[in-house]
Amino acid sequence: MDYSLLKELSQAWGVSGREKNIREIVLREIEGLADEIKVDALGNVIALKRGSGAAGGKRIMLAAHMDEIGVQVKKIENDGRIKVCNVGFIWAAAMYNDRVFFRNGIVGVVGCEGRVEDAKNDAGKLFIDIGCTTKEDAEKYVKVGDYAGFAGEYYELANDKISAKSFDDRAGCFMLIEALKRNKGDLPNDVYYVFTVQEEVGTRGSKTAAAFVKPDIGISVDVTPDHFYPCDLDGCNAVGDGISVTLGDPSAIMDEYLVDEMLACCEESGIPYQRGVMDRGGTDASSINLSNEGVRVAGIAIVDRYPHSQCSVISKKDIEAGVELIDRYTRRIFRF
Repeated sequence: MDYSLLKELSQAWGVSGREKNIREIVLREIEGLADEIKVDALGNVIALKRGSGAAGGKRIMLAAHMDEIGVQVKKIENDGRIKVCNVGFIWAAAMYNDRVFFRNGIVGVVGCEGRVEDAKNDAGKLFIDIGCTTKEDAEKYVKVGDYAGFAGEYYELANDKISAKSFDDRAGCFMLIEALKRNKGDLPNDVYYVFTVQEEVGTRGSKTAAAFVKPDIGISVDVTPDHFYPCDLDGCNAVGDGISVTLGDPSAIMDEYLVDEMLACCEESGIPYQRGVMDRGGTDASSINLSNEGVRVAGIAIVDRYPHSQCSVISKKDIEAGVELIDRYTRRIFRF
């Protein structure tokens, strides 16, 4: 598996609502692999690979989001400091004293008005320093309304682990592309590989995509937090222990039958997996679940240590298990 594509995806700039760079990479990589490719009005990429037409075949929608968290400029102070608001959920401490990039290439360093501990995770207490000391000078480079995203280079770590920004959810996009490459049209199901927009600001892209696809089955392909080291969350997932089959997600109740089939698929195929419960946050499964007249949903997740930061950590082995699970699961006959 060529991880240079994952590196490219992770390093591309693409804050929610501004996913153009990632969309261009996705469209380049899937050209010629799908029977139909559509980009909708919101910017979702919807790639259909038709199945064999076997009796009992379903319409399966796989959703991985292209967007990443970031900030938006709301004010430029007279002293050149740039004040921002959240685009998606951000830990103020994760940004403090680190760099961000604007889409035009301007680099800034994040500071805080007072102690970051006193900011109590309020991004309104943060500011970006781009090297200017007057409002007039800063406005030559950055305007109110501009977006900035994290800086976080791609590094190879020990034991097949990797670190970078935006694995949430460029890792999921990478898995969908790799799974689509394996689909030669011999599956019983019609499979829609959907690369969604604006997940981090309310799973918005998957809502319109699901309305178009009208799936029988919806599957979010995203990340879930690691709990191996002490952190702000409690659970049992660990990077490197296999692909996570979602058993719990605050934003959607996973369909019992689909979950059981996914667990059985892992057992039958010898795919390393772990049972995952995420007790905070949500995924595109939520919007798919409530679309049209209601859709059965399940979730596949890469365990991600230090998520929503410049240097999250995931495992290549988990990625490979995830691609295998997507490929095997979409080959099943679902009896409902």
